[in-house]
Amino acid sequence: MSKQAIQHHAEVPFDLGGQRLDQIAAQLFPEYSRSRLAAWIKEGALTVDGQTLRPRDPVHAGSVLALQAEQEAQGEWQAEDIELDIQYEDEHILVLNKPAGLVVHPAAGHADGTLLNALLHHAPDLINVPRAGIVHRLDKDTTGLMVVAKTLQAQTRLVEQLQARTVSRVYEAIVVGVVTSGGTVDAPIGRHGVQRQRMAIAESGKPAVSHYRVLERFRAHTHVRVKLETGRTHQIRVHMTHIGFPLVGDPQYGGRFKIPPAASPTLVEALKEFPRQALHARFLELEHPTTGQRMKWICDLPDDFVWLLTLLQQDRGAFVG
Repeated sequence: MSKQAIQHHAEVPFDLGGQRLDQIAAQLFPEYSRSRLAAWIKEGALTVDGQTLRPRDPVHAGSVLALQAEQEAQGEWQAEDIELDIQYEDEHILVLNKPAGLVVHPAAGHADGTLLNALLHHAPDLINVPRAGIVHRLDKDTTGLMVVAKTLQAQTRLVEQLQARTVSRVYEAIVVGVVTSGGTVDAPIGRHGVQRQRMAIAESGKPAVSHYRVLERFRAHTHVRVKLETGRTHQIRVHMTHIGFPLVGDPQYGGRFKIPPAASPTLVEALKEFPRQALHARFLELEHPTTGQRMKWICDLPDDFVWLLTLLQQDRGAFVG
């Protein structure tokens, strides 16, 4: 696969003169991340008046920065023909509805058959973008909306938005227990001290904030909406368990089943056999990385989620008259 050439030239304006090269480069070429620019400086791909300098070297006003680099393939991953439910696509970004059971990125135990492999088949040039443009993740069995960057520039802008918390991500979940009112969980999350595959509330963890509100209450469960302020691994699953309302079907954090008294065999079976955590990324809103336009998407709840809601509604109707 051919490498993509990157070429830019820019004159250092008066107000930036005297600053470090890496700082000036970040101002003149904002579509690329600071770490990537620093790497290009060290490689000699980003020069000043034809000379190779160090990132910390000062640069005078009037000097010309020349960037001549190649966008390298980012991994040895293979493209695989896996169907994608694409909600929106242009030359800069792609928004998709991820199904349950699809791992986002190759890792130990999941070398292939992932969303990344599917993306490479759909848009082969993504091999030139780190992680094939994936800027945020959903757990294997969580469904719903994800945005993918199709260029380095789009990736940089989307990562900046995620870090600035200006991307709006809203989920829906079915939790065990009757939630009386909405609220906010502000509790840091870190790796579990013993079980390394799990996350836990930890004072030494990273800040994590989730806002939740009630959509519908049932006899022993609640349909809730959760808006993420941060994006930690397993955040909603850990936070809702922390306040005593674990997600239905969660194999890691769910705890014991809770069955409403005298529930129908169909509902009992559905609750016991629900194959995954009942969590769906329903809403996504962000600023387009190129046009700056605010865009938003909503995707339908998956069939298994709708079926369980229907059974819970029928159960409530049978006992609450």
